[in-house]
Amino acid sequence: MVIVNDLKPGTAFEYEGNIFQVLNVDHNKTAMRQMIIKVKVKNLRTGVINEIAFTGGDKVEQAHVERKTMQYLYDDGVSLVFMDNDTYDQIEIDKSNLDWELKFLKPNANVQISMYESEILGVILPDKVELQIVECEQAVKGDTATSASKNAVLETGLEIKVPLFIQNGEMVVVSTADGKYSGRA
Repeated sequence: MVIVNDLKPGTAFEYEGNIFQVLNVDHNKTAMRQMIIKVKVKNLRTGVINEIAFTGGDKVEQAHVERKTMQYLYDDGVSLVFMDNDTYDQIEIDKSNLDWELKFLKPNANVQISMYESEILGVILPDKVELQIVECEQAVKGDTATSASKNAVLETGLEIKVPLFIQNGEMVVVSTADGKYSGRA
């Protein structure tokens, strides 16, 4: 058991049958009341972010979320197949649970899979990934009156804005947090 006063960002805990990861903690203490602790959390099963209010001294069960490196193999149409690098066991994760992550996954890429008591919670992407541009607009000379960027489609199907000097076939670095161009690879 963990006292909610000791929760810190990144801590995982179990509460009301769900598994949450702490994003932010706010302690509010007034002279005449007991401390109120507002915890901004992400539900690791559903991905929903919300806020839970506790009173000082409340306890929650700590959750031990495991991370395992696995290789993304292929998309079978309904689910994505991953292979454990150590045991060569394969697991499948429903494709509908990985809408955002699918935009950054390419075959044979190593990713972190988060698990809680053998329940697969999801894929943890690296901060940035390298992807190849398969299609991009031609830059028009003198077209810098507005923003100096153009549309590009990456090998995973993700559409991003890139600077005018980027060409077809180039490798670019993309942030997985917001899906934006971060630089050349």
